[in-house]
Amino acid sequence: MEEEISCCSKHKERTEKEYKDLLNRLNRIEGQVRGIKGMVEKDCYCIDILVQVAAVNAALNSFNKVLLANHIRSCVAQDIKEGKEETLDELVAVLQKLMK
Repeated sequence: MEEEISCCSKHKERTEKEYKDLLNRLNRIEGQVRGIKGMVEKDCYCIDILVQVAAVNAALNSFNKVLLANHIRSCVAQDIKEGKEETLDELVAVLQKLMK
């Protein structure tokens, strides 16, 4: 059974374009991960698997960059306009997690 990730203390409405872009990226990443699983199941050479894992990591980093940029342009900018300074603390905390 698939584990469901608990989500959403807050919600964000995304444009159709942003929504489709994020889902397309995630679908590609999901396909890459399934491909890696298949490589392990077929006893592929370790280096070949590692190269594919590196590609998935790069794709996830790219996804994070897009999502973070969208977040700053929309959520963070809006919260600052509304005087919600705690959003900056939240942003700093997430940046520290992303840069580990």
